[in-house]
Amino acid sequence: MNTTIKQLQTLLKFTYGLVPIVAGADKFTNILTNWGQYLAPWMKGMMPFGEHTFMMIVGVIEIIAGILVLAKPQIGAWIVSAWLLLIALTLISGGSYLDVAVRDIVMAIGAYVLARLSVAEARIA
Repeated sequence: MNTTIKQLQTLLKFTYGLVPIVAGADKFTNILTNWGQYLAPWMKGMMPFGEHTFMMIVGVIEIIAGILVLAKPQIGAWIVSAWLLLIALTLISGGSYLDVAVRDIVMAIGAYVLARLSVAEARIA
């Protein structure tokens, strides 16, 4: 059973480590999508700079969070979980892309599970 749990934890670690790195890097290129479209309209009016600049800042944060998950999942997974919830709340507040918001909530739950598993493993070790 412990081997299975460790394998699942490793799968989650690579998922929640690599996906934010890829998504963060794509904030600079918009190859996967035009990330600015996901900004709530109220956010666009509050920013002191353009949406692409904002998305590049977001990209750097996501890359750092992904690296942190890979290096220290007992810390990084909490950050990614909270980050995904904030993204979902932003989408909900904008009233669009609600399907993506639901997906991000589900992903946040997965990151939460990784965080809990990693904290438990660190206590045992």
